Amino acid sequence: MKFERHDAIRELVAHSLVTNQDELRRKLRRRGFAVTQATLSRDIHALRLSKGPSGYVLPSTDVGNGAAENDGPPSVAEVLASFGLRIRQAMNQVIVGTMMGGAQPVAAALDFEEWPEVLGTIAGDDTVLVICADPRRATEVEMRLRAMLES
Repeated sequence: MKFERHDAIRELVAHSLVTNQDELRRKLRRRGFAVTQATLSRDIHALRLSKGPSGYVLPSTDVGNGAAENDGPPSVAEVLASFGLRIRQAMNQVIVGTMMGGAQPVAAALDFEEWPEVLGTIAGDDTVLVICADPRRATEVEMRLRAMLES
């Protein structure tokens, strides 16, 4: 089912304008795939879709030997370089400000990398809430993310 859903997502993004996750979710439902927002975020991350001013786009595949050089999802550093604006800590939480539409890719990258300090993430449109077990771990995450953003 996952592979068929991924194929449907690729086809939708390649052949129609998809500007946000809710629109993609509705288009998938019309094709018989009922997915949650969390599943769709993971799919977008796994497929390495990026979101620009004209909506989601498939990753470019510069192939020399018939295979993409890196078939893994983008790292936290890569998505922060594309979408990150600011990082702040509040007690045991870290707030990541992003460009509009950038919060979900950032949260998905953090979730995928499974940092031990991060208990979970919640993404809006331009803000990610990173929840840590305690303020000390939140400070570590803030410093790590800030170093990525400032590099």
